[in-house]
This record gives sequence, structure tokens and C-alpha cells, in this order.
Amino acid sequence: MSYNLAPCPAPADTSAQLRPLFRMASGLELLLASASPRRRQFLNEWGVPFRLALTNADEPRPEQGESPEAYTRRAAAAKALASGHAVRQQGAANHELQPVILAADTVVAVDGDILGKPENPAHALRMLERLNGRGHEVISAVCLLLPADAAIGSVQAAAASAGTNTGPNVDECCIDSYRMLSFSDTSRVIFHHWPQPVLQAYLDTGEPHDKAGAYAIQGQGAVLVERVDGSWSTVVGLPVTQLAQVMLDRGLMLPCA
Repeated sequence: MSYNLAPCPAPADTSAQLRPLFRMASGLELLLASASPRRRQFLNEWGVPFRLALTNADEPRPEQGESPEAYTRRAAAAKALASGHAVRQQGAANHELQPVILAADTVVAVDGDILGKPENPAHALRMLERLNGRGHEVISAVCLLLPADAAIGSVQAAAASAGTNTGPNVDECCIDSYRMLSFSDTSRVIFHHWPQPVLQAYLDTGEPHDKAGAYAIQGQGAVLVERVDGSWSTVVGLPVTQLAQVMLDRGLMLPCA
């Protein structure tokens, strides 16, 4: 399994950047186990420094009878563990900082079926026709992986005692000497009912061919969507509100105030 750890390129318009919103807690370094440009953009907008921790490990396939939410949580965890093992084996982490690995996975689901990336244009058109004029779910799962002995949780404990910890329901476990935090968020997306020529025109743009569910809400596919019930960032691929809550509550990240 090949592996790459590199600084994330800065946004092109660095002169127009705002002041950072968040920073990592002292002694921690954020590693993003995702090649998604949108996930990188979200973190860049926070102003949090991070490096990319990418592997070529294959994504797991959905298991028979597995729910979309369970699958996307499992896929996010698999990505995080693959990056964590690669970092450890190659000694590529910054030894002065403890790594916090962030991985995510997003699926489109309709009637309990997971819609992956289309195999060809005809398959993409069938997906769009199935979604046309109705609602479907987009589930994004997040996995945070950090050393089991990492000193976190003081902020979370204080928030809980004050009754202010209202973040998502986080599953926590220890695996392979890591502490794993995982959660997911679901948004419902409703497509407008478009005539066939509009679906075909969108297909012809080429955008659907490498997108789960055959559309990208952050691109030309936005025109297909009548409304979103829930988080827009979840549909794009990273539930940023919930992620910020978890990282702040756990003391992994602090506001730049």
C-alpha cells in the first residue's frame, strides 16, 4: 500500500484570506485522510493547518443487508485506520506532535439503496431519473483517530457538567492502540421534477460521471436540487458544524479568540 504525507497547498487567493477561525490544541497535528477538494476547502476556511495523509487502500464494499449509515461509518473508519497504520509504519508523523487523523465518507441513498458512482453515462442517467422529483438521503460519516494516550477530554467534561455539550452522538472505542471517535449526519435532499432534456443536458456536462448518486450539489448539479432538509456541508461531504462541536468539546481544537 503506497502512502503520501504532504502539506496541503494553500488556497490560491491567499491575499484575500480572513483571520483563522480555529486552531489545533497545543501538541496536536491534524492529518486529513481524504483527497476531496471540498473537504480540504472546509478546513482551509477554518484556517486550521493540516497535512494530507493519503493511501491507495481500496474502500470497503457495502455488505449484504448493511444500512447506508452503518456502511459509511465503517468506510470512514477504514480510511482513518489505513492512514494511521501507514503513518506509524513509515514513521512519517511529526514526532513533536501527536497526530489527529480525520477521515470521512459520504453516500447517497434512496429507498435504503446506496447509490455509488455511475459505471457509465447510461447508468448515471438511470440514477438521475430515479432521484428526479423526489427526496433521498445523503449520509456523511466522520472518523477521528488519535493515539490512545492522547490527553483529551477536559473540555468535553467541563461542557458536559455545564450542560452545554449538545454535539452529535459520538461512538468511541480503542482499536490498534488508537482512540477512535466516529459519528454521522444525514441530510434529506429533494430534487425538482425536471424534464428529460434537462437531465440529459446535465449528464452531458460530464460532472455526474465520478460523483456518488451522479450529481454534485456544489457544482452544476445544484440546479437539480429544490431544497435540502439538514446540513448543506453534509451533502457536500463533511458535516462541519458537528465536526467542530466534537473537536471543540474534546479539546482537540480551540477558537482563535
